Amino acid sequence: MKEYFKIAIKNLKARSLRSWLTILGIIIGVFLIVSLLSLSEGLKMTVMQQLRMMGKDVLIVFPGELSEITATILGGMKLSEEDTKVIKKVEGVELVIPMAWKGEAMRYEGKTKIVLLCGYPRKEAQELFESDLGWSLAEGDWPLPGKREIIVGNLVPKEFFPGMKPGTKAYIKGREFLVTGILKSLGSKQDDSMVGLDLEVFREITGERKGAQFAFVKIKSGFDPEKVAEKIKNALETTQKRRPGKETLAFSVLTNEKAGSIAGSILIIIQIIVFAFASIAILVGGIGIMNTMFTSVRERTREIGIMKAIGAKNSEILIIFLIEAGIIGLIGGLGGTILGISFARAIETYGQVHPLFYFHASITPGLIIFGFLFSFFVGCFSGFLPARRAARLKPVEALRYFE
Repeated sequence: MKEYFKIAIKNLKARSLRSWLTILGIIIGVFLIVSLLSLSEGLKMTVMQQLRMMGKDVLIVFPGELSEITATILGGMKLSEEDTKVIKKVEGVELVIPMAWKGEAMRYEGKTKIVLLCGYPRKEAQELFESDLGWSLAEGDWPLPGKREIIVGNLVPKEFFPGMKPGTKAYIKGREFLVTGILKSLGSKQDDSMVGLDLEVFREITGERKGAQFAFVKIKSGFDPEKVAEKIKNALETTQKRRPGKETLAFSVLTNEKAGSIAGSILIIIQIIVFAFASIAILVGGIGIMNTMFTSVRERTREIGIMKAIGAKNSEILIIFLIEAGIIGLIGGLGGTILGISFARAIETYGQVHPLFYFHASITPGLIIFGFLFSFFVGCFSGFLPARRAARLKPVEALRYFE
């Protein structure tokens, strides 16, 4: 076997340019598989982690269909004051927290930036945010209800107003606000860039007197969240139909389980698509190996004839050519895996500095081993037909061959 490897490596060195070009095709395929799968798996883990932060007894209610959540929220649709009252009356509902937001200019120490103001009923929301949504302070204290006091997301003192700290003053639409606290990271750029204040104060300075983009709903202990969610949806839609002269809206109620199921399904589909596209690149690399090996067989026909004339068996010729193809695949897998891991880590690092989500690239030993073995077997599989052709050559015909 040692001699087989020596012969295979010698043949690859003799055709180094062609060998490296073939290896490059495998590198590209493995690079895509390793980098994209690690990033997609990391994204999946991040999304699921965010969903787990929302307690199972907390629902999210918003106007519009679930399939059009972005369009309905960004399109200006809101839950009305009447809708909030309807939700509070549903059996099993303990607490309703309407959440309203709007972009406004904020000034701090001579600098002005557009920030996302988030208004919520401070007194009722405190316990829900801390116990069920995982909000906690990195510095300072929570603002008092009804006061011109604000808490800011983790990115506000880092990217918007460097040096901002609790106890300082900021100005929104000419009104002075006291910065009382800075939140720990909530896991997304939008949440970490927001400025939170009491809902009544929010309405006073923005002019948004009615409605909210969505609402958090806390379920009483002992009630099934799925059943309560269905009751809320039915109550809202029934009440809508009874209002004369108003357009009937659909409503969606998102439970923790439903959100996890939807996110999981979407991310699995993404991973399948990613793997499919990356596999096409591997297939192209495999075809390159096959082409290289067929060319090698044709060029070395006389050499094969000599080896067979001095006693080489068909199985030995087959093994030599399979080792060549396997080495090409293995080197390509090594290079592709290293590049894929490096790229995934670079994207992860960039995501920490300019985050949309603070996701981590999921690089596991299993993924690395898969990259090596997958490329090796692609190489061997692609080299099998050329190797079998070489092994079946008859010595007399091979010795008489002239290129």
